[in-house]
Amino acid sequence: MTDATAITIEHEAGFGDYVALLKPRVMSLVVFTALVGLLVAPGALHPFVGFTAVLCIAVGAGASGALNMWWDADIDAVMKRTAGRPVPSGRVEAGEALAIGLALSGFSVVMLGLATNWFAAALLAFTIFFYAVVYTMWLKRWTPQNIVIGGASGAFPPMIGWAAVTGGVSVESILMFALIFMWTPPHFWALALFMKSDYKDAGVPMLTVTHGRRVTRTHILAYTVLLVPVAMWLAFTSIGGPMTLVAALVLNALFLKGAWDIWNRDESAAEADAYLTERKFFKLSLAYLFLHFGALLVDATWRAFA
Repeated sequence: MTDATAITIEHEAGFGDYVALLKPRVMSLVVFTALVGLLVAPGALHPFVGFTAVLCIAVGAGASGALNMWWDADIDAVMKRTAGRPVPSGRVEAGEALAIGLALSGFSVVMLGLATNWFAAALLAFTIFFYAVVYTMWLKRWTPQNIVIGGASGAFPPMIGWAAVTGGVSVESILMFALIFMWTPPHFWALALFMKSDYKDAGVPMLTVTHGRRVTRTHILAYTVLLVPVAMWLAFTSIGGPMTLVAALVLNALFLKGAWDIWNRDESAAEADAYLTERKFFKLSLAYLFLHFGALLVDATWRAFA
C-alpha cells in the first residue's frame, strides 16, 4: 500500500462523520423543544404523524448544521473547538456537505408539509434559511450581535411543533420561542468567555472580542434578568402549571445567581477561577432549557390524565 493510498483511507469519511455533519448535539435540543411544542399544543396528531413531524424538524436542523459547516469551514479550521469537524478536517468535502444540506432541507420541508400542514413547513423552511443564510453567512462575521439576532433560528422549533398540530401560532408558542430567544445570548456568551481566543483567532466578531470580557459579562446579566419574566409568564399560560412555575422559580434563581457571579467576578482573580465560573454557568444554561421544557411536558401529561 502506498503512502498516498494510506492517507486517502485515513481521511475517508465514515458514517460517524456524516452524523457529525448534522450537529447531533444541537439537534437533540431542537428535537426536544419541538417535541414539547407538539405535545403541549391543543389538539392531537396521530402518533405516527407526530413522529414524522418531529423527524422532519430534526432533519431540517441537521440540514442547517451541514450548511453551516460548509460555509464556516475556513473559520472552523482555525478554532480549536471546531477544527475536528468533518469538513475542516478534510473527511467530508465542502461540496458534499453543501449537497447534503440542500437535499435534506428540501426533503424535510416537503415531508413536513405533506405530513402535517404547509404553515408548519413554511416555518421550518424559514428557520433553515435564517440559520444558514441570515446567521451563518451574514450576521456571524459582521456584528457582535450575531448571536442575539441569529438566536431566533434556534428558538423556532417549538413553534414549528405547535404549528404542526394547530396550523398556526399563539401566545403560548410565541412565549416558548421567546424563552429560547432570550436564553441564547447568555448561553453562547458564557461559551465565548472561556473560548475567547478561538473567536479572536478566527476573526469572528463575538462580543468578547469586540467589546471585551467586562461588557460581555454585563450583557449576560442583563439578558438573564430579561429572561426571568418570560419564563414566569409561560407558567401562567394554558400550557403552564405547578411544575412549570416551580421550575421557573428555581431555575431562574440559579441562573440569576450564576449570571451575578460572572458579572461580579474580580478581574484580578486567577484565570482558572474565571474559567470555572463561566464553564459552570454554561453547563447550567444547558440544564436550564431542558428542565424548563421538561416541566411543560410534565404539566401537559398531568392535565391529560387528570
